[in-house]
Amino acid sequence: MTTPESGFSSVTDAQRMYDMAPCGYVTVAWSGTILAVNRTFLQWTGYTAESLVGVRTFVDLLSRATAVYSETHLRPMLLMGSSVREIALELVCADGSRLAVLLNASLERADNGEPEVMRVVVFDASERRAYERELFRAKERAEASEAHARLLARTLQDTLIPPSPPQVPGLEIAAAYRPAGDGEEVGGDFYEVFQRRAGEWVVVLGDVCGKGVDAAVVTALVRYSLRAAVVERESPAAAMDLLNRIVLDHDTDRFCTIVLMYLRQSDRGWVADVCTAGHPAPVLVQPGQAPHAEQAISSLVGVLDDPVFVDAHLELAPGDLLLLYTDGVTEGRRDTDFFGEERMHASIETHRVSAAAVVAGLLADVLDFQRGRTTDDLALVALKVPEGV
Repeated sequence: MTTPESGFSSVTDAQRMYDMAPCGYVTVAWSGTILAVNRTFLQWTGYTAESLVGVRTFVDLLSRATAVYSETHLRPMLLMGSSVREIALELVCADGSRLAVLLNASLERADNGEPEVMRVVVFDASERRAYERELFRAKERAEASEAHARLLARTLQDTLIPPSPPQVPGLEIAAAYRPAGDGEEVGGDFYEVFQRRAGEWVVVLGDVCGKGVDAAVVTALVRYSLRAAVVERESPAAAMDLLNRIVLDHDTDRFCTIVLMYLRQSDRGWVADVCTAGHPAPVLVQPGQAPHAEQAISSLVGVLDDPVFVDAHLELAPGDLLLLYTDGVTEGRRDTDFFGEERMHASIETHRVSAAAVVAGLLADVLDFQRGRTTDDLALVALKVPEGV
C-alpha cells in the first residue's frame, strides 16, 4: 500500500503511475535523441516505444513550423533558465495527423555543468486549440460586423452633411464638418444651405444631443422637417415653433440646438432674419471691428411644450462676415483647457479675408489645439458679402 510516508509500494507502482499519467512524459538527450516515453504519449501519438526510443529525435515529431521554433527558442530558453512552461507546439502523429500540445520542460546538467537531459511534460491542447480557433473566428466576425457598422455610420453621416454648400450669387459660403475622435461614430451636428424661393436662401446649422444611430435618426427628422417648415412659415421663429412640435411628437428624449436663418439680397448687401434656438450665437465680423456674437437666444428645440422663439434682424454689408458654429469648436479640449471663444475670435480675425479662409483656418486651429483628435464633432458655416456687392 502506498502512503505519503512510505512512497510507492514498489517500482511497479511508480512505473504504472509514470505510464498512465494524464500527460505525456518524454526524456530527451540534449543531442535530441528520445531516451524514454510513457504510454500516454504513445497512445496520443500512435507510435510504439521501439520506433522512438534511441531511434528518433524529439524534433522529428514536430511539425515544420514548431520544429523551427523549438530549435530557435525552446533550447536557448532552457539553456538560459533551465525550465520553460506552456510552450505551444504541434506534434505529427504516426498516422500523419497533427496534435496540438502544451509543453513544460526542464534541463538537467552533468556534473561538469554541460546540458545533458531534457525532461519534457506534454499536455493535450487540442480542445484548447479548437476553443482558441473559435475565439479567433468570433473575433473576426465581430471585427467584420464592426467594420460594417462603421461603414453604415459613415454612409449615414454622409447623407446628413451636404458635400459642399451651393453657389449663391453675391455671397461667399464655406462650410465644414468634422466628426469626433477617429470619425467612426455618427454625430449629431449638421448644416444645410438651400434656396427657399427666388432670391431667398435658408441656412441652418444644428446639434442634436448625443451620438450614434439614435441621434442620427433625430438629425434626419430635424433636417427634413425644417425643409418643410420653412416653406410653410414666413419667419425662422415660426418655422422653429413648428419643428419643436414635430420633435416633441416624435418618440425620442433627444433635443437639439439650432441656428435657422432666412437670407435675402438687398440693395446694400444681404438681410438676414435669424432664430437661435438654444445654440451658440452667430459671430459677426465687420470691417474695422472685432468679432462679436449676435445674441438673441431662444428656447431649445424638443424640450418645452410652450417655448419662446424670437428672430434677430441683421443687415450684412459688403465686407461683413457671419460665422455659424457648433459647440464642438469652443468646447474642444486639450487636457483641462478649452479652446473657448477668445481663441475662436482670434482665429476668425486672423483668417477673415474670406469665408473659405475662416472655415479652413478655424478648423485647423481647433484640430491643432486638440493635437489632431477632436473630443466632439463640430460644424462650421461662414457667410461673407464680397466687397463691391
